[in-house]
Amino acid sequence: MPGPEFSPRPRRIRRGAALTLVFASVLATAAATNALPRDKNAPPLSARSAAATVDRDDVARAAAEAMADGKSGTEAAEDIVSRSGDRWGAVYDKSEYEEFEQALDGEYTGVGLWARRAGDGRVEVTRVQHGGPAAKAGIKAGDRLRTIDGLTVDKRPVTEVVALLRGGDRTRVTLGLERDGRAWTEKLLRTTLTTEAVTVRQLAGGAVMIKVASFTKGAGTQVRDAVRGTPAGIGVLLDLRGNAGGLVTEAVTAASAFLDGGLVATYDIRGEQRALYAPPGGDTVRPVVALVDGGTMSAAELVTGALQDRGRAITVGSRTFGKGSVQMPSRLPDGSVAELTVGHYRTPAGHSVDGRGITPDLAASEGAEERAQTVLSGLGGGS
Repeated sequence: MPGPEFSPRPRRIRRGAALTLVFASVLATAAATNALPRDKNAPPLSARSAAATVDRDDVARAAAEAMADGKSGTEAAEDIVSRSGDRWGAVYDKSEYEEFEQALDGEYTGVGLWARRAGDGRVEVTRVQHGGPAAKAGIKAGDRLRTIDGLTVDKRPVTEVVALLRGGDRTRVTLGLERDGRAWTEKLLRTTLTTEAVTVRQLAGGAVMIKVASFTKGAGTQVRDAVRGTPAGIGVLLDLRGNAGGLVTEAVTAASAFLDGGLVATYDIRGEQRALYAPPGGDTVRPVVALVDGGTMSAAELVTGALQDRGRAITVGSRTFGKGSVQMPSRLPDGSVAELTVGHYRTPAGHSVDGRGITPDLAASEGAEERAQTVLSGLGGGS
């Protein structure tokens, strides 16, 4: 599962899945520069994979008419969006969108664990957050996650597993776990946690791994600082596996750590072409290998595509998720938020990411990290 529990409560699994994906990339650059038309009180622009077939005015009209009849405007908007053909079009009530904005600030409510679905459909814990409820309960990476509040999670879509882990602050969740053939349950109290968006560690041989779990606020600067703090000539393994995305402004800043300005991506809004550029001053010399997988999504794919197309990094791993469409949000009369797709972004070489993903230069599934380190060493990135 690509990242911590960034989705709403399980009472609305579809919307939980959608919010997990909306977190994956917010094109705040265009909004900040007024490059895009938007409502005065609209939330940040986001990028997701979909093809909108309904206009936001239609959604707003449906909500207003429902409210005039004493019905729920949010539910009316949800109905028209669900029938629109926009796969990831969604409507969020006010509290749900506040949770989304909190996630972009680097906070989330959950138990502090990361997990993924293995090839056999089982769900296993990949990492636990230090000091979080899961860590305090003794849950470790490699443990199998069997159930959440009695519901079996094997073979469920990862977005549903994420939604089931989520809940309100100070609410309880019961996890069924297994380790070395021993099964047990843990009752955990959900809490508000700060995400560890960027972590840095030294690898054998002297190279440095920069792991970017998500592009929350400040993550791009953390990547740049980590690169600048690495001695000259030492290679960097940029680990983007399981990165569900985040703020595109942060992704551009992260990419700029390895670029001396220039194009990072292009995108279109209702046919009008726009571009994202890196600021100058990045390191263009040191060896870089980017490690990716099927959980590398949206803003993380933007970084991957920029470094690959511009010859700045060798990419290793498996094909990325393939989510690169742009959505415009707008507030509805009752304060809820509707988002509909209005365009798509492309890599510097003009490749579309949406529905295709990015194929790495060197394919590797099992042992991908070791393969990436070998490649980095071959590029002279060791001590």
